[in-house]
Amino acid sequence: MTQFINRKEDIVQEAIDGLIATSGGRLVRLDGYPHIRVVMRAGWDRSRVALVSGGGSGHEPAHAGFVGEGMLTAAVCGDVFASPSVDAVLAGIMAVTGEAGCLLIVKNYTGDRLNYGLAAERARAFGLKVEMVIVDDDIALPDLPQARGVAGTLFVHKIAGALAEQGAPLHEVAAAAARVVTGTHSIGMSLDTCTVPGAPREERIAPGKAELGLGIHGEAGVEQVAYTDARSAMHMVAEKLATFTAPDVRHVALLNNLGGASVLEMAVLAHELVQSPLAGRLSHVVGPAAMMTSLDMRGFSVSLFPADAADLAALHRAVPLAAWPGMAEIAPVGTVELPDGLRPIRPLASDHGATRAFLTQCCEILIAAETDLNALDAKTGDGDTGSTLASAARALIAAMDRLPLSDHTQLYRAIGQELSETMGGSSGVLLAIFFAAAGDAASSGQSMGEALEAGLARMQEIGGARPGDRTMIDALHPALAALPQGLAAAAQAAREGADKTAAMERARAGRAAYINIEQLRGHVDPGAEAVARLFEALSDR
Repeated sequence: MTQFINRKEDIVQEAIDGLIATSGGRLVRLDGYPHIRVVMRAGWDRSRVALVSGGGSGHEPAHAGFVGEGMLTAAVCGDVFASPSVDAVLAGIMAVTGEAGCLLIVKNYTGDRLNYGLAAERARAFGLKVEMVIVDDDIALPDLPQARGVAGTLFVHKIAGALAEQGAPLHEVAAAAARVVTGTHSIGMSLDTCTVPGAPREERIAPGKAELGLGIHGEAGVEQVAYTDARSAMHMVAEKLATFTAPDVRHVALLNNLGGASVLEMAVLAHELVQSPLAGRLSHVVGPAAMMTSLDMRGFSVSLFPADAADLAALHRAVPLAAWPGMAEIAPVGTVELPDGLRPIRPLASDHGATRAFLTQCCEILIAAETDLNALDAKTGDGDTGSTLASAARALIAAMDRLPLSDHTQLYRAIGQELSETMGGSSGVLLAIFFAAAGDAASSGQSMGEALEAGLARMQEIGGARPGDRTMIDALHPALAALPQGLAAAAQAAREGADKTAAMERARAGRAAYINIEQLRGHVDPGAEAVARLFEALSDR
């Protein structure tokens, strides 16, 4: 996969310099590139306990992103997924440690444990006070004697960092860090592996599967499980964590993006977390945010810690670090009444078998075309035309019992209202305008065909699209013009209109207007294709 890098050999150094250059002067680094890569607080006076962490790179913003007031004093950065050397760790310790001493926060991987451990011994030989805690929060392998350290490390950074910032002595900071380690439990899940710079991606996770209990260095998870949706994924993670937490104890959850999940996906996962079997045990949440990543891994992890009042205060304490998302109390979703006049007035519902069957048929046609229309839209747009239409169709089916099916004049308006509420994007607004105008025309005594023509005219007037602009109008306009000759004629006209859009090298309306000629050429407009498929399917049936 193509990545925004220069040479893979320089990626860590350049990333560190980029971080420091954009820190506003808060951060500096030790000299000694490329063998010694230590990011530290600018102007550190060694009067307080220093906190040093780090490890392999590729977990950004950890660890260098958490160097600053109230968290780490220094971070020692190794190559991607590789522990820094003993000399690099020792240099970091000696650069920031004064009489108050230093606490090393180390994730439980063999290289980190050995290199940090030996560096600590050498630092002690120089007369420095150095303590070390090993974070082993991963519960994926409960029988493993040496559990891995993963995103729960951030709880240690924040709570120990708050104490150190307030001037607590080394023994107190170290004891608090050890207590947090003991109480923290984490597990992760991913839909894909990560891409190590300069190396091909390992394709080990089969389609329809997710990996549960994976590490943060790209290593395989404990098992591959069937993936259906975010709810089931979070449920599996919650069930694993529930066995390590007491039901009557309130916990802080840290919801971590492993690097490749979108912000939208993480918000959905947050929704599922507060609805999961853990819900009654959670009081606060950190995130969702990318805090301890695995390069571009498309996954998430959840860490739980039973924080007491002092811990909550430490986690709440503000820090000037963009990488730390802060902690918030979990609360019910609040709602506010719509302003006066905006609550829709629903017409009286009525049933009509033939109309119900026809509308249901139209909706089912659009739902069946969802995947094909998305694929077509992906060539010239954002790939969601099929989903947008299918979502509206499903909503319309669900609303069928509320519609005035026996009063077509009111039905047009009701469909327009339903689409304006449930169908996203400009297409939802335009179709709502179409049906609202058709309803107005029908109420004045115009025939069905005349009413639909009036709706089209209003949609063109407000939307600005005309035949030839490469939109759904190119199929809808000829279809409605041919409708008096029957559905077969309308279907043929719609198909011819849609197919012509493939030869149109410029779109003058809609999102495709921003696409270059090469991407448009030879591809039918997805909105026009949807109209053509609808008329064709109705004609065939």
